Amino acid sequence: MDDDATLPLHDFRVLTLALNVPGPIAAARLVELGASVVKIEPPSGDPLAQVCPDWYRALTRRQEIIQLDLKSSANRSRLAQLLKPCDLLLTASRPGTLVRLGLDWPTLHQRHPLLSQVAIVGFPGQQADLPGHDLTYQARLGLLNPPALPRTLVADLAGAEQTVSAALALLLARERNGKGGYRQIALSEAAAIFAEPMNYGLTLAGGKLGGGLPEYNLYKTRKGWIALAALEPHFWQHLQQVMEVNTPEQTALTQKDLAQYFLARTAVDWERWGEDHDMPIVALKESFNEQ
Repeated sequence: MDDDATLPLHDFRVLTLALNVPGPIAAARLVELGASVVKIEPPSGDPLAQVCPDWYRALTRRQEIIQLDLKSSANRSRLAQLLKPCDLLLTASRPGTLVRLGLDWPTLHQRHPLLSQVAIVGFPGQQADLPGHDLTYQARLGLLNPPALPRTLVADLAGAEQTVSAALALLLARERNGKGGYRQIALSEAAAIFAEPMNYGLTLAGGKLGGGLPEYNLYKTRKGWIALAALEPHFWQHLQQVMEVNTPEQTALTQKDLAQYFLARTAVDWERWGEDHDMPIVALKESFNEQ
């Protein structure tokens, strides 16, 4: 790891009240960039620590964790003291809660004019007090395939990265104009970006990247499945050449051709074959468990 003094956020101080997933991921990224992070948790702790303790420990590495009951006026006063030397505050509470704690942006900016804030919310603007979670954002956008639950947390992960981008922009602006700034990150909008390929038809069933191209598809093998992504013309042409299955009458392989061809070996063998032939072929992770 680089010496902390050479990292871009060296000497920047961040205080985070953001629990669960987006806030902790964003805070961990800021630590990687050299920031010093103090994490405030309620006496019951961060729910992520109960649900997934290993991930929680990974995300809070190199952070100072302080538990405060912010229902107590004494602890709110301590929080105010902790904020004084900070450059950035991360929150993930509904706006109404922040108002009750005196952490809404107008109040915060008046008390700490050099401090910037990134507020993670579920929905933008006037809807920011509405409840929601990653699952409901994906459901509204049509990103689910019931009854299967999503394999990853699209809104939370995207929201975390947007939070980091917003934090960096605010800190840069503060360095230029000497004033703290505010940004709101709505997880529903962060998830909406991931629905765009589907909304434009690219990844819908039968779309160019939704099964409509033989060169960009999933194939069953003798054991396990592979992902083939020979999307660029030179990959696709090279694949047809090295397979040596073309005839003068057939100038391009079909999905049926490939489906039959890939049954000849296991998924792991095809991945090795792809490496040998500079071809983007990867065995699905589950295929390695079947060996």
